[in-house]
Amino acid sequence: MPCPTLTSRLPNVGTTIFTVMSALAAEKNAVNLGQGFPDFACDPQLVNAVTRAMQQGLNQYPPMAGVPVLREAIATKLQAMYGRSYSAATEITVTAGATQAILTTILAIVHPGDEVIVLEPCYDSYVPNIELAGGVAVRVPLTPGTFRPEFGLIGAAITPRTRAILINTPHNPSGTTWSAADMQRLEQLLAPTNVLLISDEVYEHMVYDGQQHQSVARFPGLAERAFVISSFGKTYHVTGWKVGYVAAPAALTAEFRKVHQFNVFTVNTPVQYALADYMADPAPYLTLPDFYQHKRDLFRAGLATTRFKLLPCEGTYFQCVDTSAINDLGGAEFCQWLTAEVGVAAIPLSAFYGNGFEQQVVRFCFAKKTETLALALEKLQTIG
Repeated sequence: MPCPTLTSRLPNVGTTIFTVMSALAAEKNAVNLGQGFPDFACDPQLVNAVTRAMQQGLNQYPPMAGVPVLREAIATKLQAMYGRSYSAATEITVTAGATQAILTTILAIVHPGDEVIVLEPCYDSYVPNIELAGGVAVRVPLTPGTFRPEFGLIGAAITPRTRAILINTPHNPSGTTWSAADMQRLEQLLAPTNVLLISDEVYEHMVYDGQQHQSVARFPGLAERAFVISSFGKTYHVTGWKVGYVAAPAALTAEFRKVHQFNVFTVNTPVQYALADYMADPAPYLTLPDFYQHKRDLFRAGLATTRFKLLPCEGTYFQCVDTSAINDLGGAEFCQWLTAEVGVAAIPLSAFYGNGFEQQVVRFCFAKKTETLALALEKLQTIG
């Protein structure tokens, strides 16, 4: 019998650009600076902590919201870093990574026909998540070239149907960060509304040049309406562990957990205990800006000798470059050429726009070993 037909819930979604470019990089034996993950190991102490937890028999279901000791550690950190007091019992939930946290948040708050504002370019899961909830994504562009928020455009996009706005700082893919003034503008803009806020802050500990991460949690008028999302995978170089968290006021958390308990229920038990143990020392995340700024500066210095035009990188582990001085190819075609002919994989910025908006800008990931970056730069410096 033929396979039954069905109507796709996501008819416009295909294979992600990250999968496509990683596959091409493997095929061409290229240096993969496309997909955003480290090629170096995490701290052995963290691995040892997982092993200890497993050997101690901490291998069964944890509480649905996360093991209490980890939620307490998260609450302590948020208080110390951003001055916001969250209840570990009722306002913090451990998730299977930030991607699950974002989907669960949207499913919890968005009803069919609700509008959710997204700022483009944006991470590729945002819009499909909104569509799965029956919502309508309202795309507002960040300023081309600088990728700063345009508050006039954001304000104009807010309607009586607006349920939420989704922001991301430090920003993937551009590497820009929101300032305190930006957050204050958003706070003023949302004050007279009932619009909820989803704040993707997975790169919170990758902010450079002595600047501070401006978490939504710092701003009472935003925090009271916000789901603040972060990721241990990014912070501790363990992206494959897929563990993150959401901090939100108790009433919002209650709705979040209603969905969370049925789409993932719980998160890996020994890893949660290990993370709680490891968080006792704040040094790994407090020193992370210097660690990645060194890589950023090394990579930028090498790129400065090429025909790429460097865009600012204020945060994340991504460096964007303008390719217009090299050839006339659009971003997607350029990345195909770069991977096949030069031997370095990148991601086109156009992939982060719903309409494929073309700026001849591509994104490199510098969360790599020094020798990996050196090899990539050697290849990129051959471009005539």
